[in-house]
Amino acid sequence: MNPHTHSEEEITIVPGVESGVSETEALARCGFTPDEIMSLLWLRQWYENGGSDRIEVVRRLEFIKRLVLSGKLEP
Repeated sequence: MNPHTHSEEEITIVPGVESGVSETEALARCGFTPDEIMSLLWLRQWYENGGSDRIEVVRRLEFIKRLVLSGKLEP
């Protein structure tokens, strides 16, 4: 499932956050970008549903992606 195919939907309320504030709004207030919020929500759903046996590959690809984005590795 691709995190970018989901629309921003109202998710359950974060414990400890004032009532009436959705989880996406709470994350936005903490400084997360819309792309980061969707990725976080997608990852949570993915892990809640059992994750994947390919997690090691995904972790390595994410690590390489972060190296490229930080300029420490040429594409």
